[in-house]
Amino acid sequence: MTGTPDRTEAQTGRIVISVDAMGGDAGPAAVVAGIAKSAEKNTRIAFLLHGPEDELAPLVAKRRILTDRVVIRHAEKVVTMGDKPSQVMRNGKGTSMWSALDAVKNGEAAGVVSCGNTGALMALSMLRLRKIPGVNRPAIAILWPSRNPQGFNVMLDVGADIRADAEDLLQYALMGTSYTRNSMDIARPRVGLLNVGTEEHKGRAELKEAYALIAENAEVADYDFVGFVEGSDIPGSVADVIVTDGFTGNVAIKTGEGTASLLRSAVKEAFEYSILSKLAALLAYSSLSRLAKRLDPRRANGGVFLGLNGTVVKSHGGADATGVSAAVKLAFRLAEQGFADKLAARVASAVELAQDAPTSGDTRPPTD
Repeated sequence: MTGTPDRTEAQTGRIVISVDAMGGDAGPAAVVAGIAKSAEKNTRIAFLLHGPEDELAPLVAKRRILTDRVVIRHAEKVVTMGDKPSQVMRNGKGTSMWSALDAVKNGEAAGVVSCGNTGALMALSMLRLRKIPGVNRPAIAILWPSRNPQGFNVMLDVGADIRADAEDLLQYALMGTSYTRNSMDIARPRVGLLNVGTEEHKGRAELKEAYALIAENAEVADYDFVGFVEGSDIPGSVADVIVTDGFTGNVAIKTGEGTASLLRSAVKEAFEYSILSKLAALLAYSSLSRLAKRLDPRRANGGVFLGLNGTVVKSHGGADATGVSAAVKLAFRLAEQGFADKLAARVASAVELAQDAPTSGDTRPPTD
């Protein structure tokens, strides 16, 4: 079960996903259950699983669907949720997270999935995979349930870096556009810049500068810029991509998670209040099930690190098997479409356009 993935994976068309089995709140059992779910649904996927072999081997052995689909890469050490990113960068070698990232760096896997420490994962990702040339700050992009036909909007950054100047926000718009095309098949995404109001005169100086930059690049980068959007538009239908700095994005996503949890609890409490309310819940069971499925955060589990030389998907630390499977599915789809290479080409083209304004010919960047 240890060693190098079987080279016949390429011949059979399987895509190998590197999975950090350690670091999540639910432990490696939930991770193994999650990749088993993915294996059941997708015959074209295989896994490199990183962590202590004595813990992982028995868990994998219990899942018949994983036979000949998983290679365990032994890693003795584990990055905990309490570890500081700076400490992990100095002492992270030998951890399951480091090993999982190295598999992508070395070309053994097409993407990484980890439920571990977000800050440490971002720090190690930049250390092992490096930033795409031209990217100042990588961003974390997440899928947010919305009223759009695709069911989700993309928002970035949600916590990779609390700072972002106008140039960073432009890069987020470009990367978010590319991600939306590849994850949702939207040919020309609509991009909105998050602000305290939709009027052009509102907001900080860097937001006004970013507004001009994003608007100027819309035609060349093949997206529609809808201007400033507000917090109420994050789950709305005005834009497909919501651009903001990591501080604001992280506050927004945590607020959204807390509000969703409150609503689920309130609805459950309301329908358990009396015999009549329980009867009403029974009569409305199918509708409530559809609502619960639509609002289930596990369906959108997986924040993608954009701006790196490789695909990294950060699963929620508390993800169960369903959540892990959703993150793996996202990593597989992006790997299948060669998203990392397409994103690198788009960023390189944007940098070139910024440095040398073309005088003739087609100015469009490469197709995502």
